[in-house]
Amino acid sequence: MNQVTVVICNYNYERYLADAIDSALNQDYPGTRVVVLDDGSTDGSRAIIEKYGSRITAIFQENGGQVSAYNHAISALETEYAILLDSDDILYPSAVSEVMELFSSGAWAKVQFRLDVMDANGATTGAYVPNTEPPPNCGELLQAGWLYPSPPASGNAYRVSALKQVFPVPAPGINRYGADFFAIYGAALVGPVATLRKSLGGYRVHNADGGTVSFANSEQISKAPKALGMRWAILRNIARSRLGIELSPTFHDFGHEKAIFCSSVYRATFAHRWRWMMRDSRGYFHAILANPFWSVKKKFGTVVLSGLCLVPYSPLSDFVVRYISNPLARRRMAQR
Repeated sequence: MNQVTVVICNYNYERYLADAIDSALNQDYPGTRVVVLDDGSTDGSRAIIEKYGSRITAIFQENGGQVSAYNHAISALETEYAILLDSDDILYPSAVSEVMELFSSGAWAKVQFRLDVMDANGATTGAYVPNTEPPPNCGELLQAGWLYPSPPASGNAYRVSALKQVFPVPAPGINRYGADFFAIYGAALVGPVATLRKSLGGYRVHNADGGTVSFANSEQISKAPKALGMRWAILRNIARSRLGIELSPTFHDFGHEKAIFCSSVYRATFAHRWRWMMRDSRGYFHAILANPFWSVKKKFGTVVLSGLCLVPYSPLSDFVVRYISNPLARRRMAQR
């Protein structure tokens, strides 16, 4: 039987850590190992980890950031497959079994699956991510600069040999976080990606009321575009030097353009919204209209909604921005 490691990288998440570890230990796949890497937590995380004794493998390191933790964890992997579970998320009991069944059907570099969105207390919200399924050869589109739809870190299982072709990733002071970006997109450059059309875990959102433009636990909306551009540049260097693949100098991603859109028009004056739409929205609409992963219906609907930001009534404009940017806002609207 092929062995799988569930790696849980943790930093100061004592409130949720036991739930994550328990979900990994409760997998119904017999060949599941659990590794917990603590990145220098200053809360009670270490005591929680040590309570599990020999049921898990514990690794403690000085705080170096998420990229450093991924580098350390991946270098220590001895199994053929791995899931990198965030310490505030959970896996459902059949997650490993189901991804391993799909791995057995082909030479997949990565198998991804949906995650149910939970609130801070672990209650499901009715939303899930992602909402779009990429093609198996999404690596080819990635070379052209298109970031394919993927769940967050916890919704991905990897062939370890693929991860080790991408990691370690340089971890200077400006690149301490966003390690899952390199795993998610780097693996797709090594081999094909398979998708399971069902939820096999829970993704915890610490602000789940749907009343803001930011979704989940991503960086502040104003910082996200700069951070993503830096990560793309690092991934280009890795692809060129280690894989012999030349990536496009620029990338296309609706999530990236959406962050720019939100920071530019949310709670902005009527005149400013018009100026941005007329002068600076080219990348945003290109990420919609040329998107190779979206249906015509979704493209049309998003363009029409975006156009409502040009109406003079600010509350409507701000509602539209929240609706476009935050799946929980859409879910809340559907429940009314």
